[in-house]
Amino acid sequence: MAVGTASIVGASTAFPFKQQFPVVYAETCLNNARWHPLSLGARKAITNYLDYKASGGGNAPQYSAQQQDKVKQLYANLIGAKASEVSFVPSTLAGENLIVSSLGLPASGGNIVTDALHFEGSLYLYGELQRQGLDVRMVKPKNGRIELDDVEKQIDKNTKLVALSLVSMINGFQHDLRAVCERAHAHGAYVFADIVQAAGAVPIDVRACGVDFCAGASYKWLMGDMGLGFLYVREDLLDRLRRPQYGYRQLSEMEYHAFPYDTPGDKVLECKQKPDAAGHFEVGTVSNTTVAALSFSLEWLQQIGVPAIKAHRQPLIQRLQKELPALGFEPMTPLESTSPLVAFAIRDTKKLAKKLTAAKIDIAVYPHRIRVSPSLYNDQNDVDALLHSLQ
Repeated sequence: MAVGTASIVGASTAFPFKQQFPVVYAETCLNNARWHPLSLGARKAITNYLDYKASGGGNAPQYSAQQQDKVKQLYANLIGAKASEVSFVPSTLAGENLIVSSLGLPASGGNIVTDALHFEGSLYLYGELQRQGLDVRMVKPKNGRIELDDVEKQIDKNTKLVALSLVSMINGFQHDLRAVCERAHAHGAYVFADIVQAAGAVPIDVRACGVDFCAGASYKWLMGDMGLGFLYVREDLLDRLRRPQYGYRQLSEMEYHAFPYDTPGDKVLECKQKPDAAGHFEVGTVSNTTVAALSFSLEWLQQIGVPAIKAHRQPLIQRLQKELPALGFEPMTPLESTSPLVAFAIRDTKKLAKKLTAAKIDIAVYPHRIRVSPSLYNDQNDVDALLHSLQ
């Protein structure tokens, strides 16, 4: 039985990639920032893994480990990192929590600077740390943007961390990450970036921008699934961070001294830790079904090219920004934005939600705002359908 990943060969190679996404037969999906529908290739890769698991796995005992190594390397390539700087984590927010804990916050004192366009779960995290006595400084948006000067005004010599979303899940605003890092580093502060709405959708080079830490999950623009994310930590910072939790995946060697035929020793178990990011942050098992999906999706993403995906998507975003205001929707996203999502405010979304459901059109509908997030399989016909339903 074959246990390899689904082949990219034979996949459609021209935008829009509708043939690769069965969702197009069920609805007009423009809600990819929520969770990205699976492609046929990713689904086949998951099926291959499930067949392998159902067989007991004895015919290829290293298959799962090899797939995990492959996926970690592919992700590292995508963001311009080394695989040794990347750790598996359960989610984006789990990665952010690990960094906060590794810095010893809130006990170590100092302050954190964040902004109102950061992920809501992160704002809850920093709100709770503030309740515990940490100085948390909040930057509010102006005209849908977080101004760089406003961020810098909140940073001082006591700032431990600047925490932000590279692309905001609220309105798609994208920070100039290099500029933020330059200003934070000038004061001795570290920078954490949530890149879940950026990785796979906009080009990222962690080396060029100088970010210290970033985390993202798999189920959005990486076209994977829930339960697996990635934490990047700049390699020269690893020995400055304490391990916030411990588990067997951090170990490169283990030797027992308590059972028959073991080498004698004073300790029951002797261990040696890995020096890389995995050795600091990984704990236990990871989602191998998501690893399987990513083994296809990450390779396919890099074959297509994130800049090409961005170029395909931009005319769709620009059309929405041009035409939705005429229908009574107030723009929330800066006009110059090139991120994968665009948001509009409107007082009442209840009737709107019913109309969209009846038309089988999927966008994100919140109280008082909507968010539209096209992907590589969407086209102007999908935008036509959305605009028609909103009239």
